[in-house]
Amino acid sequence: MSTNYLLTAVFRPNYTANFWSQTAWAILRAVVGVMMIHNGFDKLSNIESFAQAYVAYIGLPFPIFFSYVAAFTELIGAPLLAIGLLTRPAAFGLLTTMCVAMYHHILVAGLSIPYLELSAIYAACFLFFLINGAGLFSTDALITNRLDANALSAQAKRIMLLERTYNASSKDKVESTQV
Repeated sequence: MSTNYLLTAVFRPNYTANFWSQTAWAILRAVVGVMMIHNGFDKLSNIESFAQAYVAYIGLPFPIFFSYVAAFTELIGAPLLAIGLLTRPAAFGLLTTMCVAMYHHILVAGLSIPYLELSAIYAACFLFFLINGAGLFSTDALITNRLDANALSAQAKRIMLLERTYNASSKDKVESTQV
């Protein structure tokens, strides 16, 4: 498996060419990404309190470490999601933080919708972007187009070399039959 194939698989969004659908997709991605950034700042503003109230409460080891992991996942992943760069890995990290948040809310309040609502909505959005990618209007799509163009260019060069080799061997056969 080539590196280009792997990179293209990570960056290529699943999309239709419908302009309005892609516009809505980009707006959703940007809004959800921008709205998520403040959660990382909130965690960092009082990391010890967050570690005790949330991370230690659900029984994770090393609460300070995992609090920093959650905060930086949100601070790095949310802007990446907003601009559509490395969307699937960013969405995976953000989905993970929302799943942990939902687990915490279930432990604290049971299946109470008001507590789960925001985390569940964010989780659904992140799951959408994890599965479908960033969409047509994204940095990932630009990178994919560039990778595809390079892959097509390399493939065209291999075909031209193959044709030259074939033509050269055909020419040798013609010359040997004329002798």
